[in-house]
Order: sequence, then C-alpha cells, then structure tokens
Amino acid sequence: MNSSNMLSRQGRRMLQIGVALFVFSALEGFVIPALPVPRLGLSVHTLSALQGVMLLGLGLVWPRLHLGATASRIAFWTYLYSSFATLVPYVLAAVWGAGNSTIPLAAGTAHGSAFQEAIIQVVLYSAAPTFFISMALILWSLRLVDAPSPNG
Repeated sequence: MNSSNMLSRQGRRMLQIGVALFVFSALEGFVIPALPVPRLGLSVHTLSALQGVMLLGLGLVWPRLHLGATASRIAFWTYLYSSFATLVPYVLAAVWGAGNSTIPLAAGTAHGSAFQEAIIQVVLYSAAPTFFISMALILWSLRLVDAPSPNG
C-alpha cells in the first residue's frame, strides 16, 4: 500500500474513532451522577469529547501529511495510544473513586488502593512521551511543502 493510500485510510479511521468518542462521551454523561466521584465522571465526559474533536481535526488533516509509511504508522499509533492512555486512567479513577495522587484537581479527596493509584499513574504518565512523538512527526510533516511546479 502506498503512503498516500495509507494516510487516507488512517485519516478515515481517526474520523471514525473521533465520532465513537463523541458517542462514548454522550453515553457516559448519563452515568456521571452514579459514579463514586461525579467530578471525575465530568472530567471523563469533557476529556472524551475533546479527544473526539482532536481526532476529527487530525483525521481531516491526516491525508495532507507528508509522511512515509513507517513515519505515518508511528505518528498514528503513538497519537492513538496517547489519547487512550490519557482517557482510560480517568475512566478507571471515576469508576474506582480513586486518583487523588495523580489527578488531584479532578479526583479531590478520592483515593484508591495503592494498586489502583499506581495503575492510574503509570498509564497516565505513559501518554506524554507518545503524544510528543506523534506531535513532532505531525508538525514536521506539515512544515514540508509541495515543490512548486515548473509552470508556476
């Protein structure tokens, strides 16, 4: 598969995942009051909607990137990983009523077991390096411009 087709397919996949995150956000909104820490539920709701918007935006831009097959795979998968490695710990914290050690503004005083707090921390902190890798590749590919045609 050539790079152009791969970028187009990955962009379409990002659009699908973005819409799925909107659906998740809408459905999750109904359970906010039933969660042990409703503030964490609200954070999940807004975070998943924001990530949906980000994926829709990137999905539309993706086919215009100037990336080879390997770089596009790395950028695609590291961005998706960083998105879900950010969202999943918030979901876990909301369900467990935990997260104070890593996300105190959202969790408030909610503190889980040492294992729960460690899982939230490890997964959430793993999102940052992959995010920066994907953003570096995306930014690099956007700076490249098509060569001007000889006819002007």
